[in-house]
Amino acid sequence: MPENKIPQVKEINISNEMRTSFLDYAMSVIVSRALPDVRDGLKPVHRRILYAMNDLGMTSDKPHKKSARIVGEVIGKYHPHGDSAVYETMVRMAQDFSYRYMLVDGHGNFGSVDGDPAAAMRYTEARLSKISAEILRDINKDTIDYQDNYDGSEKEPIVLPAKFPNLLVNGTSGIAVGMATNIPPHQLGEVIDGVLALSKDPDITLPELMEIIPGPDFPTAGQILGRSGIRKAYETGRGSIIIRANIEIEEKASGKQTIIVNELPYQVNKAKLIEKIAELVRDKKIDGITDLRDESDRTGMRIVIEVRKDANANVLLNNLYKQTALQTSFGINMLALVNGEPKVLGLKQCLYHYLEHQKVVIRRRTAFELRKAEARAHILEGLRIALDHLDAVITLIRNSQTTEIARNGLMEQFSLSEKQAQAILDMRLQRLTGLEREKIEEEYQSLIALIAELKAILADEEKVLEIIREELLELKERFNDSRRTEIVAGGLENIEDEDLIPRENIVITLTHNGYIKRLPVSTYRSQKRGGRGIQGMGTNADDFVEQLLTTSTHDTILFFTNKGKVYRTKGYEIPEFSRTAKGLPIVNLLEVDKGEWVNAIIPVSEFVDDWFLFFTTKEGISKRSPLSQFANIRNNGLIALGLREEDELISVRLTDGSKDIIIGTKQGMLIRFPEADVRSMGRTATGVKGINLDTDDEVVGMEILEEDVDVLIVTRSGYGKRTPASEYRIQSRGGKGLKTCNITEKNGPVVSVKAVSGQDDLMLITASGVIIRMDIDDISTMGRNTQGVKLIKLDENVFVSTVAVVDKEEEEFHTEEDLEIEES
Repeated sequence: MPENKIPQVKEINISNEMRTSFLDYAMSVIVSRALPDVRDGLKPVHRRILYAMNDLGMTSDKPHKKSARIVGEVIGKYHPHGDSAVYETMVRMAQDFSYRYMLVDGHGNFGSVDGDPAAAMRYTEARLSKISAEILRDINKDTIDYQDNYDGSEKEPIVLPAKFPNLLVNGTSGIAVGMATNIPPHQLGEVIDGVLALSKDPDITLPELMEIIPGPDFPTAGQILGRSGIRKAYETGRGSIIIRANIEIEEKASGKQTIIVNELPYQVNKAKLIEKIAELVRDKKIDGITDLRDESDRTGMRIVIEVRKDANANVLLNNLYKQTALQTSFGINMLALVNGEPKVLGLKQCLYHYLEHQKVVIRRRTAFELRKAEARAHILEGLRIALDHLDAVITLIRNSQTTEIARNGLMEQFSLSEKQAQAILDMRLQRLTGLEREKIEEEYQSLIALIAELKAILADEEKVLEIIREELLELKERFNDSRRTEIVAGGLENIEDEDLIPRENIVITLTHNGYIKRLPVSTYRSQKRGGRGIQGMGTNADDFVEQLLTTSTHDTILFFTNKGKVYRTKGYEIPEFSRTAKGLPIVNLLEVDKGEWVNAIIPVSEFVDDWFLFFTTKEGISKRSPLSQFANIRNNGLIALGLREEDELISVRLTDGSKDIIIGTKQGMLIRFPEADVRSMGRTATGVKGINLDTDDEVVGMEILEEDVDVLIVTRSGYGKRTPASEYRIQSRGGKGLKTCNITEKNGPVVSVKAVSGQDDLMLITASGVIIRMDIDDISTMGRNTQGVKLIKLDENVFVSTVAVVDKEEEEFHTEEDLEIEES
C-alpha cells in the first residue's frame, strides 16, 4: 500500500448489514434457483438444461448423447453450481413416475419408483423428448429476451416460449427462503381446454373451469379423495388433497381375500412402503396379513397382500390407509414468479398469465416474420426493377470499372437502396430466364399477401388468440392422453359439497358375489318383448347380477343384508363403471362382516317422520318401522331387524303407512293385506307373520300396492304375465294367500313378484349378465291361474336371476357397438 494512502475504516450497523445481506441472498434463491416462472413453469436449472440440449442439437430425432456431456455444457456455460444438482434435475425430468409428460428422453438406468438412484452420468445417455420441442419452439424467432450468463461470456434465455402450459401440466416443487412451492401435475388436454375456455370467455368462473379441469392428474395415477381440497387450492392457491393408492380386493375360491395394490400415491417410495407394512405386521400393530410380496414388473405395479381367512380385508385396508403411505396428503401451494416477484396464484390466474405470455410470443414471432418478409420483399422489388430495365442495368454494369462504381450507379440511376443494388450485382445469369422471372414475381406477390396478413395479426388481438387456439389444439391432438388419477368422493373426513355433483338418474347393480357399480340409466334402451338384450355387464362363470335399481346421485342408498343389518352411502359415492365392467367389490365400500351379503337395496331422498320401512323375510315374517329410525347409521352398520335362526331378510320397501302389501312365494302363492295389519315396531324387533308358508315354499318378493297397478309375475325360465291387482282380494295377514301363477316344468318357479303400471319399463337380468329392457305394456295381461308368456329367449342352462322395474323413457341413441351386439 502506498505510504500516502491511509486505510479507510467504515463503521456500519451490523443489524442493518445482516438484514440487507440476508435479503439479497433470499431474493437470489427465490428468483434464481427455487421458484418456477409462471410463463414456462421452469426453474432456472430446468430452463438451462433444455436450452443447452437444444443448443447442442440433442433433439428427439437425433441419437442419445452422454449425460456427462450435457451436464458439462450446462455448468460450464450457464449454471455455476455443482454437477450433481444439474444431473439429478435432468434425471427427474426423464422419470415417468416423476413427470406427467417427461421433458428428457433418457437411455439407461434413470432410477426407479423403489428409490433406486440413477446410474452415474458417465453411463447414461439422454436427448430432448418430443414434447420438449414445443417448449423451445420458435425460440430463434425473437420470441423471448436473453440475459448475460454468470460471467458475461454467453447469453441465456430469461424464459422459454412454452407452447403448452407446463407449470400446470408437469407441476413443480421447490423450497426457497421463507417460502415454498408445490404445484401438482395435470392432464395436458384438460389444461389446454381450460386455456381455450379462458381465451373465449375472460369472465369464466372457477366452477366452470373446474368442469374442464376437475383436478390434478399424477403420473403414478392413484385416487384423489374429494373435491373440496382441490376447489380451495384452485381458488386461493393453497389447499390439501388426500391421495390414495388404487386397490382391488380379490376373493379366492377358498374364501381367502387378497389385497392388490396397482397404483401408488404420487412420490411414494414402493420399497419403503412395503418395508413399513412388514414392520407394522412384525410389531403386531396390524393383524391379519399372512403374506406380503412385490410382483411388480415392466408391465405394471402389483403389490400383493394376503389376508388371513378370518380377517376382514376392508377393515385391514382402512388400517393400512391410516398407518402407511397407501394414503397420503399432498399440500398444494401454487407459488410462482410473476414479473420476477413470487406470488400465490389460483387456477384462473395461472391460466391467465400463461395466455398473456403466449400473446407476447405470438406478437413477437409475427413481428419477426414481418421484418423478414419485408426485407425479402425489399430485395425482390430491386430485382423486379432490374428485370424491367435489364438492358440498361447490363450496360451500366459492363461499363463500370469496379463493383463499387456499379453499385453506386445502380443506386443513382434506379433509386435503389444499397442492399437492392448489391442483390442485383449478386444475381446469377440464370435468373434472367423467363421462368426465373416468373418465380420472382410469384414470390413477391405471395410476400405482399403475407405482409398484409402479418400486419393484420399485429393489429387484431382476436387474430392472435385464434392462432394460440389453433396451435394449442394441434398440440393437444399430438400429445393428449387419458386421465390417470381418478377423483372419487371422500370419506367422513372429506365432506363433499353436493351442489357441485351433478344430479342425474343412475342405475345401480350388485352381483351375487358382491360387485357394485353405477352407470347412467340411459345406457339401456327400450326393446321389444322377446329380444336378446344387450350385454349389461361382464361376469365370472359363477357370478350373476342380483340387485338392480334406479335412483339419483344425491339419494341416500340403504343396504340391507341377509343378517338384518343396514348400511348407508350416497348415490354419487358408488363408483361409476362402463356397461360391461364388473364393478367394485362392495366390501371396499361397506364394512360388511364375513358371511354377510347385501340382498336388499333401497334409495331414500329424505328421512321423514311419517314414512316407514316394511320388511319381509324368507320365512314370511313382516315388520314395519319408522324411516326416521334409520337416519343415523354408523360406518360399521346398524341392526335393522331381529332375525330368527335360519331366516334371512328378503325385501324392504318404503311406504306411507296406508297401502296394501302383497307377498309372493316361489311356489306361486300370493297374499294381499293392509299394511296397518302390521303395527309399527322398533328397529330391533323381529316382526310378525305376514304369510303362512308350506314346508317347501319360501318368499321371493314383497311389494307395496299403489292405485291402478298390476301384479307382475316372472319365472325362472323367462316367462311372465300381468294380473290386475283387483283379482287378489284383501285378506288378513298370516294366511296362505291365493294362487297367482300356474307353476310347470316349462316356466319354472317364480323368481320375482312386482307391482307395475303402464308408466314403467321392465329390466330382466340373466345369470350370464344379459339385460333386456322392455315396455310393461308389451307384457300380456292374464288371470291368476296361468303360466304366462315368453319374455326373454334364454340359452340352455341360463335362467332369470333378477327383475327390476324402472321409469319409462324415450328410446335412446346407442353406439354402433351396441347395435351390433343386439343384432348378433
